[in-house]
Amino acid sequence: MIQFLSNKGFRKYFANTSWLLGERVFRMTISLFVGIYVARYLGPERFGLLSYALSFVWLFSSLASLGLNDILVRELVNQPENSQNLIATALWLKVCGFGLMGLTVTVVLIFKSEDQLTLLLISIIILGFLFQATNVVEFYFQAKVQSKFIVRTQVVQLLITSIFKIYLVWSKASLLWFALALMLDQALIAILFLYLYKWKVKKFPFLYFNWEKTKLLIRDGWPLIFTGMVVLVYMKIDQVMLKEMLNTKAVGVYAAAVRLCETLYFIPTALMASLFPAVVYARKKSEKMYEQRIQKLYDLMVWGSVIIAIPTTLVSNWIILLLYGSDFQEAADVLRIYIWALVFVSLGVASSKWLVAENLQHYSFYITTLGAIVNVGCNLWLIPIHGIKGAAIATLLAQGTVSFLGLSFFGKTRKNCWKVINSLNAYGAYKRIFH
Repeated sequence: MIQFLSNKGFRKYFANTSWLLGERVFRMTISLFVGIYVARYLGPERFGLLSYALSFVWLFSSLASLGLNDILVRELVNQPENSQNLIATALWLKVCGFGLMGLTVTVVLIFKSEDQLTLLLISIIILGFLFQATNVVEFYFQAKVQSKFIVRTQVVQLLITSIFKIYLVWSKASLLWFALALMLDQALIAILFLYLYKWKVKKFPFLYFNWEKTKLLIRDGWPLIFTGMVVLVYMKIDQVMLKEMLNTKAVGVYAAAVRLCETLYFIPTALMASLFPAVVYARKKSEKMYEQRIQKLYDLMVWGSVIIAIPTTLVSNWIILLLYGSDFQEAADVLRIYIWALVFVSLGVASSKWLVAENLQHYSFYITTLGAIVNVGCNLWLIPIHGIKGAAIATLLAQGTVSFLGLSFFGKTRKNCWKVINSLNAYGAYKRIFH
């Protein structure tokens, strides 16, 4: 074991992962508190309108990436000698993807009634996705296992834009300025990425567009566009539907609680990054050991989430009052429901890794599609009855469907469904984890 830990390759990947995880914790902490500060200033109604515009745009964002991100990293690893052609081609494809996204949103808005301010907010936020084309630089350094350079760049961007948002609050800026700040987030990181590439490699090869690489990237990436859209509908449709069925104030109150909960979604992701390699290693050694570790992983995910959810439920009123103030007090009702989605999110993160280990990842699309359908249906049913609490309940039902029912539909995933169900037995989980 000591020899393995001292291995140069292991230390390189561990250091790379540590940089990524550290940046994510730092980013989420700063973003959470700056976001709360901005929300308190804007109030539920204006914060709700901004959250709605952002969620609406995100529904179409997979068109801007064209499903290229993971494909690009794979090809950069496999074809390092063609890195300039690959990143230049991917950048121009993403620019085309931005055009497709903008055209699609425009067509949708033609048939959708929105006021002038909402249209302006959506237009400004969409423009930020043009600058996301330069994130090909991020994937270049990922493929080189040199994420520390990207992390340092992103930290600089985060600090500058966070200071700018705080300044906007101090200067009592209008809502449009906060939409502009979201766009400037992307513009600044684009400039910094291009400067980083020039500093560490050479001037960005804008003219190295290659038709052969275009066909390769589009062929492998286009199915991921639809997968991405399904995931985004699954994750973001509730805030869009709340605005359509209730009002922007409801979106603001709901979004305040959701932001707190989504901050905690980092925990299962970090745990999986640490623990899943041991599960994969066990698969090579013994089928029995592999099955036992999968079960323990689910046990840990469920009860670790429960330990967080119980106290959050009990003190939700105090949390919202302390962080957001009395204007957002209704968000406490959402928080005490929505926090339990952490249990299902944790299970979903674990089961998706299991699907990859078993080479069954194509089932993720079908399971997530089922979750999106359930989410939309439950929102249509529950929002008119229970308001923002109905949207939170709909999320719980959709997440539960993905974690339990979705896995039971397919013969090859059904055995994993039983492991998920077994993890709900507190006594059995305790024995498996600690004995």
